[in-house]
Amino acid sequence: MDELVQLIVEKTGLSEDVARNVVTVVLDFLKERLPEPVGSNLEALLEGVDLSDGLDLGDVMGGLGALFGGDK
Repeated sequence: MDELVQLIVEKTGLSEDVARNVVTVVLDFLKERLPEPVGSNLEALLEGVDLSDGLDLGDVMGGLGALFGGDK
């Protein structure tokens, strides 16, 4: 998450505190709306945690497809 905060600071000129708040708001928004297991693991993915052992990529892709209007 720190990497994303720094990118926002660099690209927008916002302070680090404001950028961190922006990231938190966006993460909370996405966690509520993304299908499982993506939403619940989003923050860990941003932190660089290797979740490959616990995620079935087929389930993730199916969930993302449903999010973007595919089969639900």
